[in-house]
Amino acid sequence: MRVGVVGCGQFAGSFANLWHLHPDVEQVWVTDLQPDRAEALAARHGFAGTMASYEEMLGSDVDAVALMTQRWTHGPLAAEALRAGKHVYSAVPMAVSVEEVKAIIDAVTETGRTYMMGETHYYYPVAVWARQARAEGRFGRLFYAEGDYTHDMDHGFYAAYQYSGGEDWKATASYPPMLYPTHAVGGVLGVWDTRIASVSALGSIDDRGDGVFDRDVSLFDNDFSNMTALFETVDNGMIRTNEFRRVGQGSNGFDSSFRYVGTDGVLEQSGFGTRYVSRTETVDLTDDLRTAPRVTSDDTPQVDAALVEDFTSGSARVQDRSRLPKEYDGAHNGHRGSHHFLADDFVRAVVAGKQPPVNAWQAARINLPGIIAWDSARQHGARLPVPDFGDCPFEIVDTTSRRR
Repeated sequence: MRVGVVGCGQFAGSFANLWHLHPDVEQVWVTDLQPDRAEALAARHGFAGTMASYEEMLGSDVDAVALMTQRWTHGPLAAEALRAGKHVYSAVPMAVSVEEVKAIIDAVTETGRTYMMGETHYYYPVAVWARQARAEGRFGRLFYAEGDYTHDMDHGFYAAYQYSGGEDWKATASYPPMLYPTHAVGGVLGVWDTRIASVSALGSIDDRGDGVFDRDVSLFDNDFSNMTALFETVDNGMIRTNEFRRVGQGSNGFDSSFRYVGTDGVLEQSGFGTRYVSRTETVDLTDDLRTAPRVTSDDTPQVDAALVEDFTSGSARVQDRSRLPKEYDGAHNGHRGSHHFLADDFVRAVVAGKQPPVNAWQAARINLPGIIAWDSARQHGARLPVPDFGDCPFEIVDTTSRRR
C-alpha cells in the first residue's frame, strides 16, 4: 500500500517513518501547507516525495491518507478523503461536533473504506494489562473508573501551539479541554466494554491572564482551562474524567492516569506506581508497565518514568512485540510504547480490507462524550444525553496474531 501523510509538524515524523519501515507499505508521500516542512521530512527519512497540496494527494494513487493536522480540522478532512476513495488514519480527536462524527461514520458505511483514529492510550501498558485482567474476570463487574489527562500548558503546549498556529496561535491555544477527550475516555473504554449514556460537566475559568484562554481572543469562545466530567454508562456505571491544562506538574509528573474499580478487584495508577488489589492479593505492576528507566533527583521523590509522557520510550513487558514487524525493532517509539502498535494496526486493517479496533464507531464512543461534556459545561453542568451510532457493522481485523 501507499500512504500519504498530511501535515509535517512535530508529531508526524514518528508515524510516517514507521509506515516507511513497514513491510506492507510500498511508498510514503507527505504534504504540508508549508512546503519546506514537507521537503525536510521527506529528505530526512528517504520518503517517495512530496505533494503540493491535500487536493493533489486525494487525486493521486495513494491508498490511504494519515491526518496529522491541527486537531479541529480532522473531521472534515477525514470525510473528504473517505469519499475520495482513500483509507484514513486520523490523529486524535476524531472530530469536534456530532455532525462531523456522523459524516465520517456515514462515509465509512457508504464506501467501506478503513478508518482508524490513532488513540495512543488503547495500547498504553496500563490499558493492555487491565484489558487482559478484565477478560480473565479479575475486576468482576466494573462499575466505576477514572481517566485523567492533566497536561499543563507550560509543559510543551505553548511551544506546540506556537509552532502550528503562527502569529495567531493564542486564538487556537484556547482549544476547549473537553474537545480533546480521547486519551482520558479512550483509556477507560479501551478496557471497559461499555458506552456512555449521559454526562454532567463543569469548567474552571482561567485566571492566568496571558491572553490564551480569553474569550475575546479564542477561536472557540472558550475561557475554561480545566474541566471535569461525570459520565453515566449504559450498564449503570460511572466514569469521572479530568481534562486539566493549568495544573502544577511538569515533566516529572504524569499526564495520564487511570483507576478501574470493580466488584472483585481495583487497579490504581499514579505517578509513583501502579497496583492491582483484590480481597486476596496485592500486585505491584510498576515494573511490568515501565517503558523507560526509573528517574530520580535530589529534590523530588522517586518518580516512575513509565508513567511520564515519554516520546522516546521503548516497550513495556505487557506489550506483545511478537505481533509487530521485525523492521520495527530499534525504531523510534513513543507515548509509552504505543506508536508501533498503532502504525501496524492501520496497515493490517487496510491490507485485510477490514476495520481496526479503534474504528469509526469506537472512535465516536470515545469522542462524543467530550463533545457533549463541552456543551454541558457551558450550561453550568446540565445533564445531557450522549448520542450513540451503534457497533461497527464491518469485520474487525485481528491485530493479535504474531508475525514471528
